[in-house]
Amino acid sequence: MIKIAIDGNEANVKNRVGSNTYAFAIISELYKLTENRKNIDITILLSSKKLGDLPKTRNGWRYMVVGPSKFWTQWALPIHLFLHQNDYKLFFTPSHYAPRISSVPYISSVMDLAYLHYPKQFRFNDLMQLKNWTKYSVKNARKIITISKFSKKEIQKHYHVAEKDIIVAYPSFQFGESAPIEEVRNFFRTNKIRSKYFLYLGTLQPRKNIIELVTAYEEFLRKLAATNLKIKNKNQRQISEPDLVIAGKTGWLADEILARIANSPFKEKIILTGFVEDKFKKALYQNAIASLLLSLYEGFGIPALESMQTGTIPIVANNSSLPEVVGSTGLLVKANDPHEISSAMMRVYQMPHKELLKFKTAMHRQSKKFSWHETAKIILKTIENEK
Repeated sequence: MIKIAIDGNEANVKNRVGSNTYAFAIISELYKLTENRKNIDITILLSSKKLGDLPKTRNGWRYMVVGPSKFWTQWALPIHLFLHQNDYKLFFTPSHYAPRISSVPYISSVMDLAYLHYPKQFRFNDLMQLKNWTKYSVKNARKIITISKFSKKEIQKHYHVAEKDIIVAYPSFQFGESAPIEEVRNFFRTNKIRSKYFLYLGTLQPRKNIIELVTAYEEFLRKLAATNLKIKNKNQRQISEPDLVIAGKTGWLADEILARIANSPFKEKIILTGFVEDKFKKALYQNAIASLLLSLYEGFGIPALESMQTGTIPIVANNSSLPEVVGSTGLLVKANDPHEISSAMMRVYQMPHKELLKFKTAMHRQSKKFSWHETAKIILKTIENEK
């Protein structure tokens, strides 16, 4: 029997985002995959009481709260693994961090290395922890799980890990239950979202390149105004001007972004919603002309996948993992080229219905490539091969 310990702390939080969602999905799918596997015994290690939506205890699947919760990764967890080193064959953590000292061989995870490329965009304490803890976690791991081929190359380059020891297990995404239609309408009314719009959905932070997005949107509106002037001279019906909806919480170092929006000549057409509850996200995508993700660096780029799942064309930066995610189903642009971005926006805005349907079919096919079930299968196989 293979006895495995898994760090469940990332999953054991109420409001899950990013790595929390990843950990929860992996644990939930591993639970399903091992239901009838009598040769696998899994213990989920936690620093606090188990939340109710984590999978239930059963034969071969249990939870153990290990204390104290303070300094858990570098104190409580190493002590527990030392005391139980003969009980576990392997330890798996679906986060960047493993204990500095582990008596049990382990598999660790790395999402991306943005902190090495954009250190000034991280709080000092967070940066030091990411740099130092990830470095030794990667160095001592039996295998590394990562979320894209791009991130795999990054890990090889910066941490000198052998290619065979880095396993790509793409993340996925499923929308939760949407709000009732009247609640959705009220959300749109409250945020004054009335006309057609382009959408950015995510945290407001420098790496997301929102200032360049605003610049491109302004150029798009000027192009549209020039087109309308020609139409007006011919007494034809003018084209309506769509808004730009920037939806998401305000993140670290967002002051420059907010100032740029406030000083835009088209600021009345730029809508800031603030934090958006999950129940409204699907509707935001479904009603958008296109979504935009012009990040300077992404380990994967979940918003592009969200957009594809709703049939809304994603316009994404031609860098890092984003071309890998959208394939041929989105429009790729240079992140620092407002002219190219605005041209892509115009293309989607004026796209014939027949061409749009082709994109929708391709997006549906592309989004099916990403499945939490398949992700967990890859991770389980990696664990079994290291027994």
